[in-house]
Amino acid sequence: MAVIGLTAPGLSLGNLFVIASLSFVVYVLSNVVYNIFFHPLRKFPGPKLMAASVIPYCYRLTTGRLPFDILELHRRYGDVVRISPNELVFANPRAWKDIMGHRGPGEPEMGKFSQFYELDKGRPPTIINVPREEHGQLRRQLAHGFSDRSMREQQPIINGYVNLLIQQLRARSEGGKRALDLVAWYNYTTFDVIGDLAFGEPFGSLKSGEYDPWIAMIFQGIKTGTLIYSATFFPWINKILMSMIPKSQMEKRDELLRLSNQKVLRRMELGNERNDLIEGLLKKKDEMNLDIKKLEQNASILITAGSETTATLLSGATYLLASNPETLRKLTAEVRSTFKTEEEIDFSSVSKLQYMLACLDEALRVYPPAPLGLPRETPKGGGTIAGYYVPEHTVVSQYHYALYHNEKFFKKPEEYHPERWLGDPEFATDDRDVFQPFHVGPRNCIGKNLAYIEMRIILARVLWNFDLELAEESRDWLSRQKIYTLWEKSPLYVYLTPRA
Repeated sequence: MAVIGLTAPGLSLGNLFVIASLSFVVYVLSNVVYNIFFHPLRKFPGPKLMAASVIPYCYRLTTGRLPFDILELHRRYGDVVRISPNELVFANPRAWKDIMGHRGPGEPEMGKFSQFYELDKGRPPTIINVPREEHGQLRRQLAHGFSDRSMREQQPIINGYVNLLIQQLRARSEGGKRALDLVAWYNYTTFDVIGDLAFGEPFGSLKSGEYDPWIAMIFQGIKTGTLIYSATFFPWINKILMSMIPKSQMEKRDELLRLSNQKVLRRMELGNERNDLIEGLLKKKDEMNLDIKKLEQNASILITAGSETTATLLSGATYLLASNPETLRKLTAEVRSTFKTEEEIDFSSVSKLQYMLACLDEALRVYPPAPLGLPRETPKGGGTIAGYYVPEHTVVSQYHYALYHNEKFFKKPEEYHPERWLGDPEFATDDRDVFQPFHVGPRNCIGKNLAYIEMRIILARVLWNFDLELAEESRDWLSRQKIYTLWEKSPLYVYLTPRA
């Protein structure tokens, strides 16, 4: 009876289906026509297919190809490209300040694109996505834990884990006969360090030689997050797309939160006077209305951002050095000639290693740990970016990988040349202003000091103790990687022979 009542005379269910299908096609085509010919971004260059629909963007993102394709798009279309109906990507050193720079009182900032940063609507905001005023409060409370003074006070803790790394590499390398996966061992080290500095306890990976379940779930969740973000562009079928994500992956995300909760509770039991990364948050938790869930979310962000990216850069630097034997020889000689004993290698003394700093900066250029753009949204009334007026509510960003591999900014961008950071005249035309691996503005990376300290100490200690040789199965390690927000890294097998 209901069907009869809803169907006009002579109009069958089959006809209704045809009408509904045609209506959907008309709706899609009208959107395509609007996006190409009438949208406020219609005059910006870029592929018509990407301007017409968000589908090509999502396809490139979920297949791990987006940053590589962005580089090619800049080569073809120039320093601003429309990569989806409502998104522009820039390649211009001035755009850093325009997109992410400081704003004066009352001047609206280009806020973070909430669709990207707030995938889990039911979870409290973190230092990554809180509003401007609250971000300032959180950052001030965290700043002490990342200061030079605090890092010096944490030196015994960090050195203890680096000591354990060297012991494990020496014990497991079989005198250089067995290749070890340094991606894993660098991750074990940086996660144990940051776990101690944030939660008051390591993950135990260095001792066990295995990934803690908490760490493993972080890596497994990276691709899941990319899929979830892509699904948000299709709200009418979002539930269907979400149901296609394996249930096991979603369950692991929930388990990660449960484990984080337990770690924060154990850290709180240690009290507020322990000098570490979240001491400031604990002291002000009542004043700032930081409940256990907010503490848990912020601590989890600190651990992921402060460990995975450092381990990624160390892995990339090791690969690039081992792939360029003369550069590796020069850096090893610098380390071993600067220090008479291994004990002399500390936070202060590694600052003498100028060639090492150049090697690390060049690795940051060739293999940026955060290769994608971090999207912002233009405020009401729009804004000017690198000389272009951009309409309001447009998503904008710059992609580190695409910037640093662009011939417009760096000579021989695909090659590894630390000398470009040491004044070599061959690279005098490099535009180093575009190089901002830790971002700019009030939301730049708060962990820059810790990252450089860890990278220098760990790499110096490894090169002091071992001669490195890349295993044959890892010769193409970099070229076979994809990017799902972060690099999807395969094992990096390296032979470590104890120095003679």
